[in-house]
Amino acid sequence: MNKQFFRVNGLIAASYTALNPDGSLNLGAIEQQAAVLIDDGAAGVFVCGTTGEGPSLSAAERMQVATRWREVVAPGRLKVVVHVGHNSLVDAINLARHAAMIGADSISMVAPNYFRAATVDDLLEFCAPVANAAPNLPFYYYEIPAMTGVHVSMTEFLEKGARAMPNLAGLKFSSTDLAVLQECRAYADGRYDLLFGCDEMLLAALALGVRGAVGSTYNYATPLYKRIIEAFDRGEWDSARALQLKSVELVNILKPFGVLAAGKAVMSCRGIDCGPVRPPLRKLAEHHRSALLEKITKSDLVSDLVDGRTLATTRPGRRELR
Repeated sequence: MNKQFFRVNGLIAASYTALNPDGSLNLGAIEQQAAVLIDDGAAGVFVCGTTGEGPSLSAAERMQVATRWREVVAPGRLKVVVHVGHNSLVDAINLARHAAMIGADSISMVAPNYFRAATVDDLLEFCAPVANAAPNLPFYYYEIPAMTGVHVSMTEFLEKGARAMPNLAGLKFSSTDLAVLQECRAYADGRYDLLFGCDEMLLAALALGVRGAVGSTYNYATPLYKRIIEAFDRGEWDSARALQLKSVELVNILKPFGVLAAGKAVMSCRGIDCGPVRPPLRKLAEHHRSALLEKITKSDLVSDLVDGRTLATTRPGRRELR
């Protein structure tokens, strides 16, 4: 495969890792999660990243989750991108090898974030052995400085990374620095793929030439974002801006409740119980969950989230979409 021409177009959902009430993995939910994404027209799934609470899972648990996603998604239905980043280089290498073994479509990794790389060369010394452990899979560096505290030049990373990692496909760019995004898009005549990771700013990234995106709200709101892309492609800027504003409204509703815990609660609106979050993230109390769903209902976002389906109360304290 010519890695230079590897491209991901469309919306990739950063999947939640479903947990049982006791905090153990609920692998049984993955088939339902995949079915919703396929039905909504998502392009792929990003497994065990930030949204998937990857840093809170053991390496063995992450392998179980990745394996189950590959089992339930037939090749060609959804791209399965496995996050293999870890603070332990040995574990990151093993996760990359496992992703290759199960037939993942590509891998991605975040920078180690306890002991941090101070330069691009330091970062590549960690990333290159991981990428090279799965040489036939496209590799995306996961740029999310707000979480890692690692601030190095991404264009320099692409320049030097091309020599150290022949399978370097591009970046999962979860930074709000649009100037850097534009520089990376232009670098080497647009050779590298940029997957944008800020849902509420998707339209801005589209205007800068991005065609693929990874986000948590795509788990349940793919129809809304597809409409943004369609309006952009038709040149209907007023419509695209109005739809993007709905995304901003959605994210603003989630934030006070804790974005990951709130997102898992919203998944129940699609008929999927993703359970709690793991400590140190705060679990969503039942009265907060009810308040969250009430805010979404009153915001008139429901039809945008699920393409026409409506909220219905099935029993006190629980709502789902049907």
